[in-house]
Amino acid sequence: MKGGVKLLAVCLYVATATFMMVQAEDPYFHHVWNVTYGTASPLGVPQQVILINGQFPGPNINSTSNNNIIINVFNNLDEPFLLTWNGIQHRKNSWQDGTAGTMCPIPPGQNFTYHFQPKDQIGSYFYYPTTAMHRAAGAFGGLRVNSRLLIPVPYADPEDDYTVLINDWYTKSHTQLKKFLDSGRTLGRPDGILINGKSGKTDGSDKPLFTLKPGKTYRVRICNVGLKTSLNFRIQNHKMKLVEMEGSHVLQNDYDSLDVHVGQCFGVIVTANQEAKDYYMVASTRFLKKPLTTTGLLRYEGGKGPASSQLPAAPVGWAWSLNQFRSFRWNLTASAARPNPQGSYHYGKINITRTIKLVNTQGKVDGKLRYAMSGVSHTDPETPLKLAEYFGVADKVFKYNIITDNPNPEQIKTIKIEPNVLNITHRTFIEVVFENHEKSVQSWHLDGYSFFAVAVEPGTWTPEKRKNYNLLDAVSRHTVQVYPKCWAAILLTFDNCGMWNIRSENSERRYLGQQLYASVLSPEKSLRDEYNMPETSLQCGLVKGKPKVNPYAGA
Repeated sequence: MKGGVKLLAVCLYVATATFMMVQAEDPYFHHVWNVTYGTASPLGVPQQVILINGQFPGPNINSTSNNNIIINVFNNLDEPFLLTWNGIQHRKNSWQDGTAGTMCPIPPGQNFTYHFQPKDQIGSYFYYPTTAMHRAAGAFGGLRVNSRLLIPVPYADPEDDYTVLINDWYTKSHTQLKKFLDSGRTLGRPDGILINGKSGKTDGSDKPLFTLKPGKTYRVRICNVGLKTSLNFRIQNHKMKLVEMEGSHVLQNDYDSLDVHVGQCFGVIVTANQEAKDYYMVASTRFLKKPLTTTGLLRYEGGKGPASSQLPAAPVGWAWSLNQFRSFRWNLTASAARPNPQGSYHYGKINITRTIKLVNTQGKVDGKLRYAMSGVSHTDPETPLKLAEYFGVADKVFKYNIITDNPNPEQIKTIKIEPNVLNITHRTFIEVVFENHEKSVQSWHLDGYSFFAVAVEPGTWTPEKRKNYNLLDAVSRHTVQVYPKCWAAILLTFDNCGMWNIRSENSERRYLGQQLYASVLSPEKSLRDEYNMPETSLQCGLVKGKPKVNPYAGA
């Protein structure tokens, strides 16, 4: 009898341990997305758009730190298609990044299943297509990463959580816009501005995008998912308390309006503390001679009365925008995805091991417009860079380090077109300087990482400018703007192995070459540093049909 009790106890222990092991694994969330063409009239003119599950914009992803997100994407378009997850770091897993340098596109009529984790991340992000000019037709949507329940957030739980996608928009099709770029001309001025895929009429016929309960607070995530235009966002009669920016908690200041540059996201708290009626959210262009404006309606529950036709004015000039950038500060005491405070990482005390200056230029090659970084206009080879590297055929596809870390005026005077790949040593702490000699605002994004945006200043960069860096509480983020005739400096540790895109978020500039890749290799070829290529990954170019290899061994 005693033996039977002992056996039962052992069985219960094993079962409990097994249950705990299953419980301990991060949860999985499965999605099936059908990507199709459809017709919509965002600016009142019927046009072809790209839908995900019949939606324009696409569905919002609502996740939590470390969730396993599985998305089976069926490409029903007549062209290859890829999605990138802007700001998701894909630790050790650039295989899921969705850029032409890391993945083969999904052929028409086929599908591919993305599997990624927002590992140790929280915050506001979005996804969009990287192939051709598909971003100009839709297939973008919000991507929210909530904090785990046991991790405190530095504000009270809101009544609800809303995603606001703002973007410039063209009535011409994505294929026509691509033809413009291929022929050597720019996209020109956008036709209008959208908020969540719609343009407000302000004539009393608009339906509310969101409803507010009087006295309650709301989390609002604002992302500029557009092609090329910086936008200012504001809400009639309401302050916005900035609490988060691209995955970082920030010092909580109140703002009447926010400049949101292409590719950037802000998380704010809005309190429904005004008279119960309708109010307009307003998005308008910045730095255009003739501004474009649109609205989206907020409605107080039980409220009476239309929104005022008097819209709050937008700020003027880029000096105002630069001053706003300088007001953003990292919240050193708040916890992000982990319990320890953000400020426990003292980035300002780490020695810089390499400085890379990237100068953006434009010019003509064979009579056609191209954009470049430090004299090279990137082109995507048929074989994705990461696959070429992984299968040992990199020498047949691209060369490393064809640009210098500190280009002189002669090196950037002419433009050459070829794949642009920097080789960066794993775990080095690097300073990257974006120098903008042009007359337009630039917006730069780095996949696979967040970085500390320590300075944006007028003029040209010199090492002496480091004395002006914010080495204490610069915000850790993934996209930084550079104003005309200015420079920006970022600091980061390249500790995430993979092939990572550094790109202009201005779509016409990216499409015409203003991007490059940073290759960060595992020196020991260890699974501790990077995953092997997934069995389900597509193969194309020189590696099509080659047997899968697994060069990385266990730690």
